[in-house]
Amino acid sequence: MADANASPLDGKVVIVTRAEAQSNELCEELKARGAIVKRLPLISFAPPENYDALDAALSSIETFDWILFASANAVQAVERRGEQLGLRFDSLANLPLAAAVGPATSNAAEGAGFSVEYVAVDHSGAGLARELGAELRGKKVFLPRSDRANPEMPAALRKAGALVTEVVAYRNLPPNGTDRDKLHDSVRDGVDGVLFYSPSAVQNFLELLGQERLASVQGRAVMVSIGPATSAALSSAGIQRIARASDTTTKAVIEVLEGHLARTKRRSTVGAKDE
Repeated sequence: MADANASPLDGKVVIVTRAEAQSNELCEELKARGAIVKRLPLISFAPPENYDALDAALSSIETFDWILFASANAVQAVERRGEQLGLRFDSLANLPLAAAVGPATSNAAEGAGFSVEYVAVDHSGAGLARELGAELRGKKVFLPRSDRANPEMPAALRKAGALVTEVVAYRNLPPNGTDRDKLHDSVRDGVDGVLFYSPSAVQNFLELLGQERLASVQGRAVMVSIGPATSAALSSAGIQRIARASDTTTKAVIEVLEGHLARTKRRSTVGAKDE
């Protein structure tokens, strides 16, 4: 007899595409709710090929009015390089005001010693730029980013009149052939949900999986997107079953995945009764 109190995740196969170091809490919570978790990181991170631009910005960080973080990865890259340069952000007298794309990024920035003055309502880089636009006019803005980041955010900042110093703080690296084999094995065994945290992860997933196999996967699995840019990447690929999480926190991701699976189960139950 089925447990009426069981999570909709109980027995469901969920693929987590985020980097392992960033997904431990999420994976443990999924397992606690009965999910069968398959870790398949589709992005890994590396330092910039050249530190000159980042080092110059960090060495003069007190001359900036604002620093904008579009991801926790950017925070970690800045914090790590700052430590290597002997900088302690929590002890600097004139540290720039910080803004973050969402709660998880805000928490990371606060932990690194920055005072977060604003968290975007629309959890995207472009959304952060639009919402802070008037405040940033004429201000010096430090924007540490990935080498594969969407150009929409700095363009919006400059349009608003901000004086932007955009630097590559870290690189996103694509998966290798081993990851392709792991993905195909996971899909063949069946999957109920796939979690995506960035457009880059979506792109890599599609390239590894192939269009023919994608058609069979999206017919039975829900794609969970974190952030509007990730949702747009999935939609552009023709994927229709998208569950959009409100932010990157474990709570938000679990809630949207459970909610979708519960609704799917109810529809299946009603359909079976009608037959």
